[in-house]
Amino acid sequence: MKGLEETIPVKNPNQYNGESLHISPHINQSETIGNEIVKKNKKLFIESYGCAMNFSDSEIVASIMVNQGYNTTQNLEEADLVLVNTCSIRDKAEQTVRKRLEKYNAVKRDHNPKMKVGVLGCMAERLKTKFLEEEKIVDLVVGPDAYKDLPNLLAEVDEGRDAINVILSKDETYGDISPVRLNTNGVTAFVSITRGCDNMCTFCVVPFTRGRERSRDPQSIIEEVNNLWSKGYKDITLLGQNVDSYLWYGGGLKKGFEQASDMQKATSVNFSKLLEICAKTQPKMRVRFSTSNPQDLTMDVVETMAKYQNICSHIHLPVQSGSNRILKAMNRLHTREEYKALIDKIRKSIPNCAISQDMIVGFPTETEVDFQDTVSLMEYVKYNFGYMYKYSERPGTMAGRNMIDDVSEATKKRRLQDIVDLQRVHSEIKTKEWLNKTVEVLIEKQSKKSEKQWSGRTSQSIVCVFPKAHYKVGDFVNVKITDCTSATLIGEAIELSMNN
Repeated sequence: MKGLEETIPVKNPNQYNGESLHISPHINQSETIGNEIVKKNKKLFIESYGCAMNFSDSEIVASIMVNQGYNTTQNLEEADLVLVNTCSIRDKAEQTVRKRLEKYNAVKRDHNPKMKVGVLGCMAERLKTKFLEEEKIVDLVVGPDAYKDLPNLLAEVDEGRDAINVILSKDETYGDISPVRLNTNGVTAFVSITRGCDNMCTFCVVPFTRGRERSRDPQSIIEEVNNLWSKGYKDITLLGQNVDSYLWYGGGLKKGFEQASDMQKATSVNFSKLLEICAKTQPKMRVRFSTSNPQDLTMDVVETMAKYQNICSHIHLPVQSGSNRILKAMNRLHTREEYKALIDKIRKSIPNCAISQDMIVGFPTETEVDFQDTVSLMEYVKYNFGYMYKYSERPGTMAGRNMIDDVSEATKKRRLQDIVDLQRVHSEIKTKEWLNKTVEVLIEKQSKKSEKQWSGRTSQSIVCVFPKAHYKVGDFVNVKITDCTSATLIGEAIELSMNN
């Protein structure tokens, strides 16, 4: 999605950026898989860093390992197998993972010499040789498209050999695997619909670590949505590097669509159709999506959002820069003017739609004039929340190979702080618009700041807290907003909404 050194999240609850750490919960000692009861006598410890796709992938990995007789644990020292799902987007994320690998190996050396350590995900693909042959800090390396090969790779390790599979697939979507929901609140869940990215933004490693775009069979998506609803889930996020690129025509890469048959093209499902199918299949389940690329967000998606009440009124729309010159250097296939026109169309069709951003400062050759273009774009849009970064060169990217990182660190830090401060002002303006209004909130968990309050989100992905009263997690509640901060709505519950 992005390739950057530092992120300062102002508010984007649909994304896991930076070092989002996840430790798997305990899974029952025996579990029914099909008609068989699988006995688990081995322990798996798994952590995830980076974007929401990594979190979702860890749920797929957990499912595969459950079938291999592994019971998850939160105790590192007792683990037979330790897996870390990694992010290569920013140097800081990589350094955090390296520190965790040092910890794993210290435990392996001092407490559990039989422990096996594996690296999954984007770092695995990028640093495969370094991890296995040069530094010798892991036993296996598994890329994002090779998780089904984990049992075979573990067998290799058991035979005393290093194991590696980082081959990128043209068709793997893991659509046939039912994820094990990790660290769940039982209310919200990710549903992965696409993998890879074709856009080749010059700052981004994703096309190299996750491959080309391919989409998941819509039938398997609907089956997963129905299964989640039957288990009590009320809110799903359709997930992909670029969900707007979703295109199912029978399988294969998106770029192969041009060679598809007339029948395949006539029966194909794009993102707006998929969104509509999900909304109609479970009309009381909230449907979200992340992440969108401006060049691929078409008006039929916006019109579908406006048509169905259960499709949440929030679009994460990363622009990355307000300067046309910098956008061209980034190989972003939209201009400042096209982006503003898209914003105008969204707000005309969905007046209460929240819009969030990703923004990069300090991209190579960025001048003060370019930066002020970014500031003025933010002033024009007034985003609800966003993620802001200072650029860092990522090895292997087009920018890394062909551009000099010529903006000073001091300038990057100053520009980053400027837009963070501006976003806080805009976030406060946007939250204040909800004062004295009634909003529907899905209760997701207890508030972090008070055990007497519930916390949940509105359709616009804005966090809202209110007194618990007699309500419970999973309830849709109408809440009157009485106060707010720049990031949070504060209110009083009135009644259960009609969606319960």
